[in-house]
Order: sequence, then C-alpha cells, then structure tokens
Amino acid sequence: MKKKELFIIIYTITILLSVMYATQPLQPLLSKEFDVSIVKASSFTAVIMLFLAISPIFYGYILESVKIKTVLMIASSILLITNLILGFVNNYELFLTIRTIEAIVIPAILTGCMAILAKDKKNTKVNMSIYVAATVFGGLVGRVFSGFIAEEFGWRIVFFSLSLALLLGLYFIKSLNFDDDANLVKPKLQDITNILKDKRFVIIYLQMFIIFFVFAGLLNILPFRVKELDPNVSETQVGLLYLGYGMGILISLFIHKIVNFFKKELRAIMAGIVLFLVSTSLFISTNPILLFSLVFVFCIGMFTIHTLSTRIANSLKASQKALTSGMYLSFYYLGGAVGSIIPSIVYAELGWNFTIYMFLVLLAFAFLFVFLNRNKFEAFN
Repeated sequence: MKKKELFIIIYTITILLSVMYATQPLQPLLSKEFDVSIVKASSFTAVIMLFLAISPIFYGYILESVKIKTVLMIASSILLITNLILGFVNNYELFLTIRTIEAIVIPAILTGCMAILAKDKKNTKVNMSIYVAATVFGGLVGRVFSGFIAEEFGWRIVFFSLSLALLLGLYFIKSLNFDDDANLVKPKLQDITNILKDKRFVIIYLQMFIIFFVFAGLLNILPFRVKELDPNVSETQVGLLYLGYGMGILISLFIHKIVNFFKKELRAIMAGIVLFLVSTSLFISTNPILLFSLVFVFCIGMFTIHTLSTRIANSLKASQKALTSGMYLSFYYLGGAVGSIIPSIVYAELGWNFTIYMFLVLLAFAFLFVFLNRNKFEAFN
C-alpha cells in the first residue's frame, strides 16, 4: 500500500471517530440546551455503538457487491450533510434522529477502511495496528477538541468544523486509487453457533462485553460527575478529561513488552483487569484532579485487555478469522451501547457511588470468570 493511500485511510478513520465521540464531552451542555435528562443525552453516543455492534453481522450482506470507494464516497457525503444539519438543530428529537442516520453510515465507512487495509496481505499485522491507533487517536481528538471548540466558539461550531474536515476527507477519498469490491463476511447462523460452542470464545466475548460496558459507561457519565463536583468546570476542561484515552496508542505500540513482562498473554489480561478494577474503585473520589489522573490508569488497563483479547480471539481458530473478529467487535460495541445507557440510568436514580459499586461487581465477576477458566487457554497460559 502506498503512503498516500495509507494517509487517506488514517485521516478518514480519525475524522470518523471524532464524529462518533464529539458529543461525549458536550453531553452536559446538550442536556441543558435541549432540557433533557442525562440518559437521553447519553443516547447520542449509544446509538452509534449499537449500530457498530450489529454491523459485522449485516453489512456483509448489505455491501456485498458495492465498490469500497463508492461506499466511502456516499457514506462520507451523508456524514458531511448530517453534521451540517446538527449545527442548526434546536430540539432533542431531531438531533437524535440525525445521530441515528450517522450511526447507520459510520460502520459502512469503518468497514470499508478495514477492508482496504486487509487487502494489503504483506502488511496485515502492521495495518491492523495502524487501524487501532487511528481509532484511538480519532476518539481522543474528537473528545478533546469538541470541548475546546464548544467553549471558545459554541457547540454548533463543533459540527461545522467536523463538516469541513469531512469535506477535505471527500477530496482525499476521490483521489484514492482503489476500486475493489468489499468481499465482506456474510455469516450464517450455524457458523455463529459453532463458534459459540467453543467456550474459549464465550469467555473472551463475555469478558469484553463487561469491560467495554464499564469503560463506555464510566467515560459517558464522567462529564456529568465532574460538573456535579464543580459546576464551574469549563467545556475545555471536560474535554481534557479524555486525554488519558491516548494511552491506547502507547499500549498498541508496546503490547509485546507487556506480554514479555508477564510471560503469557492471559496473565497480562488478568493483570489488566486488576488494574482496571482498582482504578475504577478510585473513581469514588471527589477530587477532580485525581479523577483526571485516574483516566490514564483506567485506559491503560482497558486497552491492555482489549489489545490482547483481540489477538487471542483471532488466534483461537485457524479458519473463519473474519467472522470470529466480527463477533468480537459485536460483543465489544454491544457492551458499549448498553454501557452508555444503563449506567446513566443508575447514576441518575441512585447516584455516583452506587454506579461505581455496580461496575466493581461486574469487573470482579469478569476477573473470576477468566481466572476460573484460564486452563482452557493452554497456548496462552
């Protein structure tokens, strides 16, 4: 793959994830703007994760005979228009409707980008690492800059800025020299059932559902918590809460050293869960500075688990790697979608401390579940 094409894919993924997560630090602001509850404001992110969860199952059929470049052009054009509209929206229902349209097209772009990277057989592992790093970087940029732009210029400018970035992305995609079909996986129910009969996949998938439930849930309500502790916290400061998300890039680059330290991948995963659990427990603090610092540790734990779980899921079965990987992403994002809503309800009804206790119970279960079944992963334990 040429450097120019790789740059275009990285840029597209970065902007796409920025669009996806731009609303997260703005949720307290949008909650006031539209006079809606925490739960309703949280749905702006949850709806996209829900469609990302079902996309590996359905998009193989929907995009069966469409050129990847065509998919990227059409989907990016729709995203450009929807972001322009979001900048003018004045009510919650229309805002959520537009975000739902975005939720439908975002998986199509992500799938197309991943398909292009996967076509380069010589550099598959490197390209997948680049893909992960680009998604993390996009999530970081979207969260941090949306908070800054909202404070300095108003929240509507956030979406106009994203539209401008998408327009530039369309120009790049137009020059992309790639006309292949997507050749996506079209899973059958029997194939999915057969994979789930292998308990190792159930362990990995259920573990990641819980981990991302907690991760998405805590980061989704954290802006509300910080505003609760200090109502004078600015949108820029809320956006900066997510700087720790950048740890995902470092983890993806140095994961081999982490594995070498713990000798085996499953041990590193269990250590990651322990770190994730301990950092989650400390979010009980009422010190905003400590909460900011904890996000870094929290993200180190999560991305260690996520990176290694992906590797294991892709290594357990010699065939159907695309399907096992797609199912992993489905469980992962389904956890994120549910985690973006349920903890918001618990937080609104029962308070912050109870929500943290709920997270800790789930993480303790995840750790015990993996620990008690560790012998099933002989090659990794």
